[in-house]
Amino acid sequence: MEITKTIPILRIFDYNKTIEFYIDWLGFTIDWGHVFEENAPIYMQISRDGMTIHLSEHHGDATPGSRVYIECTGLKKYHKELIDKKYKYNKPGLEEAFYGAWCMEVTDPFGNRLTFNENK
Repeated sequence: MEITKTIPILRIFDYNKTIEFYIDWLGFTIDWGHVFEENAPIYMQISRDGMTIHLSEHHGDATPGSRVYIECTGLKKYHKELIDKKYKYNKPGLEEAFYGAWCMEVTDPFGNRLTFNENK
């Protein structure tokens, strides 16, 4: 077996809050979205810098309050980019973790946490 990609699925509840957080603030791009019919939940894919996430309003697709561990480079620059946007609902810190990496955690409006880590 060869695994070519792993994509986390995170539960969302409000499309507008999702766009404000993931697209406007974190800087992801919407790759695609699907709604079966009018007034139905959305299932969408977003991406940024080689990372892909699926977001779903569908009951049972995922559990609110999940956590995604993300290894990256350029974390200090990304942290500054986020702070400079002055997003009033989230002002993440940049900390040195006990395991010797720089760490920044953001929590989306639905309780899901993205933990960005850059090894030193």
